[in-house]
Formats: sequence, C-alpha cells, structure tokens
Amino acid sequence: MPRPYASGIVPANADTVWEIVRDFNGMPAWHPGIARSELETGASAATVGAVRLLTLPDGGTVRERLVSLDDTDRRMTYDILDSPFAVRRYRSTVRVAPVTATDEAFVEWWCHYDAEAADEPELDKTFTRAIYAAGITGLADHLAS
Repeated sequence: MPRPYASGIVPANADTVWEIVRDFNGMPAWHPGIARSELETGASAATVGAVRLLTLPDGGTVRERLVSLDDTDRRMTYDILDSPFAVRRYRSTVRVAPVTATDEAFVEWWCHYDAEAADEPELDKTFTRAIYAAGITGLADHLAS
C-alpha cells in the first residue's frame, strides 16, 4: 500500500498552527489547492464524522469525512469519500509537533490508499507535492502574511 508523505517547518508555534489545521472546514484560508469548503454534515468542523465538500480551483470536488481529531497529539485523520482521484480506501493524517529549540512547528502529512499499480506513481507525486507539500507551504505563507 503506497504511503505518500511530506513534512516541513512552519515558522509559528505548534499551538498556533494546530488551531488553523484542526478546522476541518478551514482549508481555503491556507491551502492554495482548495477554492471552497462547506460542511455537508456535522454540528461543527470539529465533530468526528463531519463531512466536508472541497471545491478545487478547476471546479472539481472532493468529499471527505473526519475520522479522528486529537488535540493532545495535534493529529487529524480523514477519509476521502468521493474524488477525481482513482483511489480506493484513502485515509490521510496531518500532524503538528513543536520544534522546541525554535518555537516553530513541524508539520507532517501522509496517507495510505489503494489504487491500480499503474496509477500509483502519479498519485504519489500528486499527493506528496500538490496536496501535502503545497499545503504545508501554504500554512507557512498564511501565517507570514
């Protein structure tokens, strides 16, 4: 099973970064690949089981369900329900940890998914670069502005 992964340092403390990341409906504010987000179900963006509909800049959509939200470990896990990606059983996790020496945040983002073997190299590249690395850079840019 593939495991695309990206990580990076965000120049803000981990609690500040986590408050932004943990908002399951807040990605359009910081991720350059998300144009809009709306909650379809769930009392709030922090409700496990909430479903969000993300709209991409090209008009495509991705539906995701919040599987877990752990404020102590600063970790969020979600599943893709529907998307333009040729994946099955996609589960992703984003985690924010403190860099104690500099009071910055270490952000890591990864997933596990099933797909046809021929599709995996391109999917790995898309998830690693266009989603996770771009999102981590977007967090840093958002906090710098």
